[in-house]
Amino acid sequence: MQRPGWSPEPTVGEMQLDERTSLRRVAGLSTELTDITEVEYRQLRLERVVLVGVWTTGSAAQAEASMLELAALAETAGSEVLEGLIQRRDKPDPATYIGSGKAEELRTVVLDTGADTVICDGELTPAQLTALEKVVKVKVIDRTALILDIFAQHATSREGKAQVALAQMEYMLPRLRGWGESMSRQAGGRAGSNGGVGLRGPGETKIETDRRRIRERMAKLRREIREMKTARDTMRARRSASGVPSVAIVGYTNAGKSSLMNSLTGAGLLVQDALFATLDPTTRRAALDDGREMVFTDTVGFVRHLPTQLVEAFRSTLEEVTGADLLLHVVDGSDPLPLEQIRAVREVITDVIKEQGTAAPPELLVVNKIDAADPDELTRLRGLLPGAAFVSARTGAGIEELRERLSEVLGGLDVDISVLLPYSRGDLLARIHADGRIISSDHEEGGTRVRARVPHALAAALSEFAHSGPAESAGR
Repeated sequence: MQRPGWSPEPTVGEMQLDERTSLRRVAGLSTELTDITEVEYRQLRLERVVLVGVWTTGSAAQAEASMLELAALAETAGSEVLEGLIQRRDKPDPATYIGSGKAEELRTVVLDTGADTVICDGELTPAQLTALEKVVKVKVIDRTALILDIFAQHATSREGKAQVALAQMEYMLPRLRGWGESMSRQAGGRAGSNGGVGLRGPGETKIETDRRRIRERMAKLRREIREMKTARDTMRARRSASGVPSVAIVGYTNAGKSSLMNSLTGAGLLVQDALFATLDPTTRRAALDDGREMVFTDTVGFVRHLPTQLVEAFRSTLEEVTGADLLLHVVDGSDPLPLEQIRAVREVITDVIKEQGTAAPPELLVVNKIDAADPDELTRLRGLLPGAAFVSARTGAGIEELRERLSEVLGGLDVDISVLLPYSRGDLLARIHADGRIISSDHEEGGTRVRARVPHALAAALSEFAHSGPAESAGR
C-alpha cells in the first residue's frame, strides 16, 4: 500500500533527515573537567545535562512550559536531560544567577546524577557563568549558547552557516577566557627576557590577540552576508515585479511550518519533530484551485527569548517577512500555551518590520496539529481566534479549506496597475505612493506613467487612467 505522496525517489528533506540521524551524538561519552575549564572558545559538547531556571514572573504553568521547552532544546542538541530545578526569585542573582544556596544544591544534584553539563534557562553574563561553574565544577552554558549550538548543527546553506558563525562570534567575544600562560604578554618586558631589541613595551596578551582576530573574522562575515543579501534582494525584486503574490510562512519553531509547506506545494522539505529542524528559507511556487499562482516562502522558526545575536545575524533572512503580501502564521494547536507562541512570534516580526520602516503585511492564523490537540482546547481556541484556519498538515485535514481561505484573502490583496496620470492629478499619485508600491515611474509629455501594486479599492479609482489611451483623453 503506497502512502499518499509516496515516491520511489527520496525527497531532499528525507535525504537530509537520514544524514542528520546518522550524525547523532553518541550517548555516554564524558567531557573531561580540564577541557571544560581551560577551553577558550566554549565549544559545546552536550551529553548528560541538568536544567536550572529562575521563575521571576508569570504563572507556574508558564514556568513549567519554559523548562519543558529548554528540555526539548537540549534533546535537539543531542543531550540527555537528567534533572531540572526551578528557583523562585524576584530577579536572577547577579553573582551566580540562582543564588549561593541553590548553587550548592545544584552541585549536589550534579554529583548524584553524574551530569557533566548544566544548562541555565536564561542569558547569563560572563561573570555569572564563571562563578556558577566554579561552584558546580562542571561546564555551565546558558539558553543562548544552547540555541546557537542547535543552529550550528542544522545550518546547511552557505548563507545560513555564515549567519550562525557571526552570531556565535558575537556571543563568544565578551566571554573569551584565558588561563595561566594564555594570559601572558606575547611581547615586551626587559631586554633579553622576551626577545630583546624591538620587542620592548607593554605588548599584547593572547586574549587580546584572539579578540582582534575574532573581530576581523566578524567583519569579513558581515561583508559576505551583505553580498549574499544583495542576491536575495534581487531575487525578491524579480518575484515582486512578476506580480505573483508572495506568502511567507512564519511561526514558532516546531509548529509544523515545513509540513504545511509540503502539503501546499509538494516541496519535499525536511520534516522532523525537533526544534529549529530547518533554518534556511525555501521558496516554492504553487497554484490554487482557481488557477491563481503564488509563491510560498518557509522562514526560520521563532522561540521565546530568541537570542539577539540570531535576530541580528538572520536579519536578511527575516526580511522575507517584510516583502510578503501575506503572512501565514502557523501555531501549534497541541502546545500547552499557543497564545504565548503567537505573542513571541509577533514580537520578533514587529521588531523586523519597524527596522525596515514598512507596513505590516496582512496575517492569516493557521492552527496546525489539530489531530494531536485536545478537543476542549481546540474549542477554546476557535472562540479566541475566530478568523483562524484549523488544519493538520500530517493528516491533510482542513488543507482544502485553507486553500479556499487563501484564494479569498489573496483576492483582496494588492493588484498590478499601469496608468498614465495627468499632471493635474497629483492627488492620485500621492495615494499610490502612500498606499501602494511603485514598480516604475516615468514622466512623459501627457503625464506620469506609473506601474505599481495597489489595493483593489485604489485600483478601481485608477481604472479610468489605464495607459492604453492618452492621458488628456483618459482624464476627461
